Amino acid sequence: MSPVPQLEDLGDVAGKRVLVRTDFNVPLNGTEITDDLRIRAALPTLRWLQERGAEVTAMSHLGRPKGEPNPEYDIEPVRQHLESLLPGVKLLDNLRFDPGETANDPAFVQKLIEGQDLYVNDAFGASHRAHASIVGPPQHLPGAAGRLLAKEVEILGGVRDSARKPFVAIMGGSKVSDKVAIIEALSERVDELLIGGGMAFTFFAAQGHSVGNSLLEESMVDYCAELLASDRPIRLPHDTTALGPGGQLFDPDAGGDVRQMGTSIPDGWMGVDIGPGTASEYMEIVHDAATILWNGPVGVFEDPRFEAGTKTLAMAVAESRGFSVVGGGDSAAAAKQFGVDVDMDHVSTGGGASLELLEKGDLPGLAALRGEFSEGGQ
Repeated sequence: MSPVPQLEDLGDVAGKRVLVRTDFNVPLNGTEITDDLRIRAALPTLRWLQERGAEVTAMSHLGRPKGEPNPEYDIEPVRQHLESLLPGVKLLDNLRFDPGETANDPAFVQKLIEGQDLYVNDAFGASHRAHASIVGPPQHLPGAAGRLLAKEVEILGGVRDSARKPFVAIMGGSKVSDKVAIIEALSERVDELLIGGGMAFTFFAAQGHSVGNSLLEESMVDYCAELLASDRPIRLPHDTTALGPGGQLFDPDAGGDVRQMGTSIPDGWMGVDIGPGTASEYMEIVHDAATILWNGPVGVFEDPRFEAGTKTLAMAVAESRGFSVVGGGDSAAAAKQFGVDVDMDHVSTGGGASLELLEKGDLPGLAALRGEFSEGGQ
């Protein structure tokens, strides 16, 4: 992948009107922003432009309002917070209030760029989507990557192409089908691919084990069997923490025993976390790694009864002397919950974007900045 233009490539920005695509898709509790990390992450780019005399207009989506105005996704709280952090930066209304955003409608692109001189993409978390605000403006305006986007590409691209060995990846989450491409891509590059989360039970079924009431993708069992029969370095859990009949996730008062068991889950039981033996084994592998990529929790960490596996691995990644990268999304939330996010070398701001970049080595948003985007090619 050829490099993308940087802010310095825009030339003198004094007096120029610069349209900046940010990712301000922050969590809200009513009108209260509960985590402003994504807003603060964009400040270096916005400040760089502002300090050099540019007139800066930011734009972002917020939630999924389905192409029409929805008070639940009003961006006004974000606008007010941004103003308090960096006065003078304008913020457009929620991009997804217009159906033209997700449809990459040329008319909506023209509306966005009207009166603008330059474009900057600093929304890594949205750059895997060929949306109007991502791929449209650089087809009409000189464009560049913001500081956040450039950093994500540098770090994740380095992990993909030149990770120091041993390279260990932790892959969790619920479904194999969501991560087929990244499993295939990583398993050709890593020394160990540690599987956990709900997807582990489809692998168990592929080995002929019973999985009880655990999450199972029957359509993926044959595929998992083929993976396991290959020489890919895939390692599965060898014990499980399970919830018994009558139990409910997130409701300890509902009853149901919590027990440790092996890889065969009895009828009525549901596997919800890797067991302590697996957690210990994975921890040792992580401690010996030179590069660690973590994407996806290995259990239902939001329920305190089933947080142990994910917490053990989060602590191990944080304590490792290897270079650690957390692939955004639920992994980043878990790292923050357990207070170790500050100890990671890099916590990505994009879950889906980080996976696609690691898989393909490129994103529609990056291709657009290089002038190489085409609808059929991405």
